Amino acid sequence: MGDYVSVGSLTAYLSTGRAHGPGMLLLPMITGIGEQIRDWADELAGRGITALTWDPFHGRSTDDSTVDELHELLLRMDDDAALAEQTQLLDHLLGDLGASKAGVSGWCLGGRFAILLGARDHRLANVTAFHPTVPSQLRPNQTYDAIADAAAITAPVLVSYPGADAAVPVADFETLQTSLQTRPTGATVALFHPGADHGFTNRDRHDKPVNAEAFHLAWPQALAFIDTTTA
Repeated sequence: MGDYVSVGSLTAYLSTGRAHGPGMLLLPMITGIGEQIRDWADELAGRGITALTWDPFHGRSTDDSTVDELHELLLRMDDDAALAEQTQLLDHLLGDLGASKAGVSGWCLGGRFAILLGARDHRLANVTAFHPTVPSQLRPNQTYDAIADAAAITAPVLVSYPGADAAVPVADFETLQTSLQTRPTGATVALFHPGADHGFTNRDRHDKPVNAEAFHLAWPQALAFIDTTTA
């Protein structure tokens, strides 16, 4: 089981894997560091991978806040400030925590930031993005176009997209694929899940069979991808 730790002025959730083994920086969805992301971090640690989870809402999560309240915080999030926090955590993972290699995995809003961070920090061994929230139309508080920036990622990328994503049109996912597949280095693995919804990995949505089926296909493949790229 992991625990909350301080990294400078930041709070993060740390699940420790094998000493001097691989690491993963986890970037949550709208739930923040809620129960499910903690479970995923603990699962990675059980595989020997040290998982350090970014806290997008600075202490708020679905443990104590509604999704609507967290969405209001999301609309005020600054891209540069968030990326600076993620870089600080990656520094800690590769430095003080002694990870031999480190990748990044993100969900929804975290999937977008996984792509943005991967484009900027070439220390990353992989980028894994589940249903990344990357519509071509940016929100007023967003500075960077993740679809365009994806072309600068040098690491292997696995992106898992739901075909019924109401937040990201299929055409935008296709443009993202094109951006990734023009890269001179870094393999692209793209999973397309027909009929699945945005946020299909969230177990609160697994009462809908297509979402549960998408998760049960995508998660083991992501684990294998992470194992291989951080070995």
